[in-house]
Amino acid sequence: MVKKRWGVYVHIPFCRKKCFYCDFPSYAGREGDREEYTRALCREIRSQGSSYRLRWGDPATIYIGGGTPTSLPPQCMKDILDALSETFPPAKGREFTVECNPGTVDEAYFQILREGAVNRLSFGVQSFDDRLLQAIGRIHTAGEAAAAVRMARKAGFDNLSLDLMYGLPGQTMADLERSVQQALELAPQHLSIYGLQVEEHTVFWDRRERGELNLPDDEEAERMYDYMTSVLPAHGYARYEISNFARPGFASRHNLAYWQDVPYLGLGAAAHSYLDGRRWESEADLSRYMDQAKRGIRPIHPEEEMTDAVAMEEFCFLALRTAAGISRRRFAEKFGQELDRVYEGAIREMVRKGLLADKGDSVYLTELGMKFGNLVFEAFLLT
Repeated sequence: MVKKRWGVYVHIPFCRKKCFYCDFPSYAGREGDREEYTRALCREIRSQGSSYRLRWGDPATIYIGGGTPTSLPPQCMKDILDALSETFPPAKGREFTVECNPGTVDEAYFQILREGAVNRLSFGVQSFDDRLLQAIGRIHTAGEAAAAVRMARKAGFDNLSLDLMYGLPGQTMADLERSVQQALELAPQHLSIYGLQVEEHTVFWDRRERGELNLPDDEEAERMYDYMTSVLPAHGYARYEISNFARPGFASRHNLAYWQDVPYLGLGAAAHSYLDGRRWESEADLSRYMDQAKRGIRPIHPEEEMTDAVAMEEFCFLALRTAAGISRRRFAEKFGQELDRVYEGAIREMVRKGLLADKGDSVYLTELGMKFGNLVFEAFLLT
């Protein structure tokens, strides 16, 4: 067995209600499928997980995301955690995250997570303003979010992350400042802050097409961005990725692995995997996924193999999202070519514009580059 650094992602495609901005593969109103899906997922965990553990050893991280994992009935969650514990015995130092919606958890649910070796929770709070929460389709209130975080601490969790959003319909700077201050009062170890992106096939997309979406203008959205990127470091949260801030030692190791080209196994409908240099997606259609799993068919769709040029682009895009940036050494090890031989012109131009810094082994985004990252990513396109 060759031990290798790798991670496991488990997808739970259920929600009580689809948020108005969400284009993730998830379903509301399919509660009747949760037990069958759990059985199919547990079969996949045991079969595929065991195979890769035999080859590579124990995964460094496990992450259960969605959808809303905690919208599962407690027994379904317990069955999944049991299957994971049997397949990947709890290991010292492993980061094991579960995403939580504050409107779907209570003390008993937290106890199930604790007993299942989960040691990190990520709360999708988005805002501490009830008016805004209702406007974006969330099912919880600000009070429920704060209560859930306190309840999690009481249950013994000491690694908590909160998601917040800016650029929401009708949101003002004052609204955002109040939400950030309330988040800081809860003292999470980690904060993820995302600007609203209006995606196709969402309620917000349709509303914008009809001229019914009242978004902050570009200047206001930029002020919101500037506020967060200054206030969070001032409160001890280091920015380690474009949208993520953490206290020392609490950066998300699972998400960092994605950006650092670390292999991962995706389990569940619509989950993506990146292993042995190949990428594939599990069957996204819930009914087909469950049917194929029941018949012993591995429900995956291989993705097209990447050319060297596309692989280089992706490697650079992902690495540049992090504060550490691109490692020249790792680029050369992976591709057998020097970074500067491929990207000398792009690096020189972006450094000249103040968007990139170039020091020793690393090429990384400056603070200005973090704000205008798309300009840098465009410069790193080869195809």
